[in-house]
Amino acid sequence: LKLQFLYLIDPQTSAAHIHGGALNTAAMADAAASGAPGVAVCALYRFVVIDDVPALQQELLEAMESHGVMGSLLVAPEGVNGTVAGSAAGINGLLEHLNSDSRFAGITHKLSYTATNPFARRKVKIKKEIVTMGVEGLNPSDASLVGAYVEPKDWNALISDPDVVVVDTRNDYECQIGTFRNAVNPKTEAFTEFPKWVGANLAGARQAKKKIAMFCTGGIRCEKATAYMKKEGFGDVYHLKGGVLKYLEDVPAGESLWDGECYVFDERVSVNHALQRGEHVLCDFCSKPVHPANDPLYTPGLCCAACHATLDDARRERYAARQLHAERAGALGLPHTGAAVGDGVRKRKLEKLAAKDEARKAAKLQTGADATVITVQSGDPL
Repeated sequence: LKLQFLYLIDPQTSAAHIHGGALNTAAMADAAASGAPGVAVCALYRFVVIDDVPALQQELLEAMESHGVMGSLLVAPEGVNGTVAGSAAGINGLLEHLNSDSRFAGITHKLSYTATNPFARRKVKIKKEIVTMGVEGLNPSDASLVGAYVEPKDWNALISDPDVVVVDTRNDYECQIGTFRNAVNPKTEAFTEFPKWVGANLAGARQAKKKIAMFCTGGIRCEKATAYMKKEGFGDVYHLKGGVLKYLEDVPAGESLWDGECYVFDERVSVNHALQRGEHVLCDFCSKPVHPANDPLYTPGLCCAACHATLDDARRERYAARQLHAERAGALGLPHTGAAVGDGVRKRKLEKLAAKDEARKAAKLQTGADATVITVQSGDPL
């Protein structure tokens, strides 16, 4: 799937706390005091020049282990990006570790809370880019080379200007379920297609020196997109600080220029203006978001309008049988076999990882050697 995972939390998650600067100790304390679920999920990113990528990879992996944090981080010469989860104290410890490094002081992060950890392992991967656009020479870490931030409270005024071109930098399946009024949908299937779309569609706007306002789910894609736009000679380029999620949190629904729901990269699929779980679900076959009431071809467990024509008879029968089994199990109050097996496998992986971490710690104490963390090689939770 061509997805950029920025915001991964459980469908029972409490309201998100979005931050871009100070540590969120107070938010965590409030959540704990109010009886919020026990796992904190933190999505974070920072564009900054990294000269020692392998060394940072090892450092972050050890910091995650030290604080009992699971999840996935990407490290590249342009910065760090990822989603991690653990206890509130563990996440706060990891954030404090990052903030102690001047390169990551005030790192942008978003917090949410869930009942169970969505990750079965911890990993830190080295990549060419922390969000893939495929364009060489961009430097989003240089504030002079990216667009100007616009606070959510000022966004409406900017995009209401008829001379401003409002561009949704997200993919088409995200735009289809909700976007800002009068925003342009580039209809891309992946972020790597965005530069080509700009070249084919915005030359006139550049020549006319029009203002360009860009947005995405949480801020990282539009931040990089503005760097590309500036590189291509666009002058007045702006992007929504904190992305759509911050806008929905800060701007009252009665004043909002957002239409529809916002696609999110977790089991909720979409959120409404109150940041509560929306009405969209994922098609079991093509994984595209679908509104069951608005799609006459949607069949739970089988297909939707987007993929209906691609299913052959054998696959239809297989998916229909699986769905029938799940429905019958549900009616009897029993877990679906696939789900039960998955839960068991996940539990065993967590136990195996914990045992290997304990063995590594013991080896360190005995030999003083810096052994390598061994992680369970399951499927990517993102």
